[in-house]
Amino acid sequence: GKTPEGRYFITHHNPNSAYHLSLGINYPNQKDIKNAKEKGFDAGGNIFIHGGPENFFTQLFVDWTKGCIAVYDHEIEEIYQMVPDGTTVYIYS
Repeated sequence: GKTPEGRYFITHHNPNSAYHLSLGINYPNQKDIKNAKEKGFDAGGNIFIHGGPENFFTQLFVDWTKGCIAVYDHEIEEIYQMVPDGTTVYIYS
């Protein structure tokens, strides 16, 4: 439920996302898994950069990001076209 921080890379483009396009991120990596185990947590997974949900009401009533990085639909359209798989992404708060 928390956005991971660190150095990751784009694994794939998902045109059939439940959100308005999405880019997969290689989370969790070995370091993330080790850190989570040491703290007694599950590292989780399925972290994406994505646009808004297809169902607008989801945005109003649910924590719909669940650790992902959400951007506006027009932003993900631009990012989706410009960023190839393998691109390094640094995530920091």
